[in-house]
Amino acid sequence: MAYSVTMLAWGAIEFNKEITDLNQMGHALWAIKWGTDYFIKAHTQPNVLWGQVGDGVSDHYCWERAEDMTTSRGAYKIDEQHPGSDLAGETAAALAAAAIAFRPYNSSYSNLLLVHAKQLFTFADRFRGLYDNSISSAQQFYTSSGYSDELLWAATWLHLATGNEYYIKYVVDNAVYMGGTGWAVKEFSWDNKYAGVQILLSKVLLEGKAGAYSATLKQYQAKAEYFTCACLQKNDDYNVQKTPGGLLYVREWNNMQYVSSAAFLLAVYSNYLSATKSQLNCPDGQTQPQELLNFVKSQADYILGKNPADVSYLVGYGAKYPLHVHHRGASIASVFALHYDVGCTQGFEMWYNRAEPNPNVICGGLVGGPDKNDDFSDERSNYEQTEPTISGSAPLVGIFAKLQSLYGNIGEGYNHNESPVPQQKTPSTNPGKTTMSKTSSESEGAPVEFLHSISSSWTVGGATYYHHRVIIKNTSSKPISDLKLVIKDLSGSLWGLSPTEEKDTYELPQWNKVLNPGSECIFVYVQGGPQATVSIKSLH
Repeated sequence: MAYSVTMLAWGAIEFNKEITDLNQMGHALWAIKWGTDYFIKAHTQPNVLWGQVGDGVSDHYCWERAEDMTTSRGAYKIDEQHPGSDLAGETAAALAAAAIAFRPYNSSYSNLLLVHAKQLFTFADRFRGLYDNSISSAQQFYTSSGYSDELLWAATWLHLATGNEYYIKYVVDNAVYMGGTGWAVKEFSWDNKYAGVQILLSKVLLEGKAGAYSATLKQYQAKAEYFTCACLQKNDDYNVQKTPGGLLYVREWNNMQYVSSAAFLLAVYSNYLSATKSQLNCPDGQTQPQELLNFVKSQADYILGKNPADVSYLVGYGAKYPLHVHHRGASIASVFALHYDVGCTQGFEMWYNRAEPNPNVICGGLVGGPDKNDDFSDERSNYEQTEPTISGSAPLVGIFAKLQSLYGNIGEGYNHNESPVPQQKTPSTNPGKTTMSKTSSESEGAPVEFLHSISSSWTVGGATYYHHRVIIKNTSSKPISDLKLVIKDLSGSLWGLSPTEEKDTYELPQWNKVLNPGSECIFVYVQGGPQATVSIKSLH
C-alpha cells in the first residue's frame, strides 16, 4: 500500500503538467491523500506504526464481500522492540513523495506529511529489522527480502522533499554497505526499490546538483542504466526476459506489476535524459530518450489489448477484458443488489466457483496477465493471472498521462472531465448534475417502468461519452420473473444485466431473477451519442 502511494505521488510530481492538462490532478491528489491520511492515523507515536489489520490465513479461508467480513480485524504494529525498517522506510518514502506532490496546492498538509516522514525514517534507521519478523502473520503472504533498499529509498525522497544535505550524504555514505551501488537489478517492485533509488539519484546527477557526491552518484547512475538497458534488450544479453508478443516477463505470479513499474521508470528516465539533453549509454550502443518512450508505449499498448490474445488486461477498458477477476468484491453481487450477508464459505459455494462472469466490473484493475508464452486463462481460480493489485495499477496513472500527451487519443481514452460514478450509487436528484427521463412499458402490457439518467459525461478527442444509469421498476402488484429486454443502439459497455444468445437481448442477473412489486433493478452503460433504446421482449 505504501509503495502504491509512493508511485502515485511520483507520477503526480513527474507528470504534473500532463495530468493537469487532462484535468486529473484533483483526482490524483485525492487518491494519494486517501493513503497518506491512513498512514498518518497509523503513525500513532514517533516510533510506532500500525502495519497490518486482519490475519491473512483467516481472510483467505473466506470468500466474502468487505461489508460481510466476520474474520478477525486484529491490528499489528511495529515499534522499538519489534522493528520494521522496510515498512517504516517505505511509508516514509510515500509521505515524503506526497509532500512534494501536495506542496503547490496545500502547503500545510505537505508540511504535516514531512513531519511524519522524517520521524518514520529516523525510526526505520535507528531500530533496524524486517517487518515480517515483527508481524509474523505477514510472512506467508508478503515476505520482505530486506530493508536496505527502503532506507535508501526513503532517504532519497526526503532529500528531494527537504533539500537537506543529511539525506543525500546518507545515501552516499551507505551506497556500498546497503547495496545501492552494488545491486544491478532487473525488477522494480513493492519489495525491491533499488532501481527506483538509482533512477532518482541519476536525476540529481544529471541536473548538476551532485556537488561533492558526484562520483558516488555516477555509480548509482551506472546501475540505473543497467536496469534501463536490460528492459530495452540492449544490455549485452543480460536482459529482462520478454514474451514472444513483446511483454516484459519477470515472474510467473502477477507479472504485470513488474511491467507497469518498469515502464514507469523508463518514462521517468526518458524525461530526465531529455531535460538535460543526454543519451543512454547501453553495452549495445547509444540510445536516444525517444527509444525509451517507444518501449513504454509498447508495454502500455500490450496491456490495453495489442497482444496475441487480443485482451485488455486493464479491467473495464476495451472491447475484451478479463471477466472472472480474482477479487472478492468484484465476484459477489453488490449489497445494493443482494440484500443479505454472504457467509465465509458460502462465498466459495455460490460465487467463487461460478462459471458466469463477475457481477461487478473492477474498473482500472490491472490483472496479473499472461504467462511467458502470452497465454492467458480467464478463470477466477487462476489467481496468478487474474488477481488485480494496487501495486500494478498505481504506476499506470503517470504512464498513461505521459503517453496521452505524446500520442493523443489513439483508440479509446481516459480524458474524463468528471470521475466515473460508482455503478450502484443512488441516482442524484440534483438537476444540475443528473439528467433523467422516464418511460413506461405498460402500453405493451408490461407493468414495468424505466427511469433513465445520465450521471456523468466526459470528452475524448472531441467526442462526448455518457455514463447512463437505468432503473427498472415493477409498478404492478405482482412479482415479475424471466424479464428479457431488447437494447438497441448500444455501442459501449453494459453492466448489471446478463447477455443472452439472442441478439441485443439481455436478462436479469441470476441473483436477481424476480422483481417483486415495487422493487427495482439497476443497470448501467457507457457510450457516446444518443442513449440506447430499451424495450421489453418477454416476461412472466
